[in-house]
This record gives sequence, structure tokens and C-alpha cells, in this order.
Amino acid sequence: MQVHERGARARTRQAILSAAIDVLGQNPGAALGEIATAADVGRTTLHRYFPERSDLMRAVAAEGSARLDHATASARLDEGTGCAALLRLCREYFDLGSLLSLIFTDPDCLSESTPIVDDGCDDRFSAMIDRGHRDGTIDPGLPAPWLSSLMWSQLYAGWAYVTQHGASRHEVLNLLVRTVDGAVTPRTSV
Repeated sequence: MQVHERGARARTRQAILSAAIDVLGQNPGAALGEIATAADVGRTTLHRYFPERSDLMRAVAAEGSARLDHATASARLDEGTGCAALLRLCREYFDLGSLLSLIFTDPDCLSESTPIVDDGCDDRFSAMIDRGHRDGTIDPGLPAPWLSSLMWSQLYAGWAYVTQHGASRHEVLNLLVRTVDGAVTPRTSV
């Protein structure tokens, strides 16, 4: 059931969801008290919005799915060359930050509501890759499911690099885009 709230109530609910994504991205087994603390609300307030952990997890999945959908729409998958669209998608997804961490630490967290994560790629992704094959910007020997796996693995590598090496997000995003671009570009015969 989707809850439509306004004003302070909506802001509090959003603060709890954002904190849950941040905290659970670092520790999928985090206690609700940790999430409440991160949201700067009391446990009672958290329970007023989400009586059970399962209620919070369903709301996190819905929020995560909405964020992924928004990022996908912002990438404009149907515009420009297939490769340009793929690189825009990488940039948009990279900016999801904590949500990516949550997806990487708990891959099943969004599986019911987010087929692009669940089964490798969806129709929009496949159409983008097919366009790239036709327009010559993506190696035709690389199928869409492979490229979806490549993109997600590079997103994981990027966030791991930020965490482990303290590199700036800007620097890592540039490395990510360069790597994906180099991996998908068709090879010329020598």
C-alpha cells in the first residue's frame, strides 16, 4: 500500500527511508534503532511509520525502485547512440550512492520491484544495446545481458574503490565511464 503524506510527515518518512538506505547499505542486518538514530528520530517515531521491519523493507524496496526508475529516465536511454546512452546510465546509477551500496550488500532487497537488477536487463536496456549494435558504437559481439553484468560489476568496482582508496567520486566516475566505454567499443581489424 502506497502512503501519500504531505508536509512534516512526508519529510520524516523520507528521512527514515534515506537513513535506512544509507545504514542498510553499510550493514544489511542493522537494527531499527541504528536507522532511527541516523534519521534523527526516536524508535517510537520510526515504529509509527513502519510498525515492523518488513514494513520498512517494503518501503525501502519501493523507494529504491523509484530512485532507479528516476535515474533510468534521466539517462534518456532512447536518445543518441547506444554507447552514449549506456554511459549516461552509468553516470546516473553511480550518483545513486548509498542505494548502490545497499544493492551490492543485499542483492535481493529490490528483486521483486526492479527487474533491471533482478534478471540482468530489461527491455529498455536491451533496446539501447541493440541500437548501439546497429549504430556501430557497441561491439555487436557483446549481448545485452553481458553488458548489463559488465555495467553492474563496474559500478560495484567503482563504489568499492571509493570506499577502499578514498578516491573522489568524480575521479572514480571518470574511471568507470572510461572503462565501460573502452569495453564496449567495437574493435577494428588490423
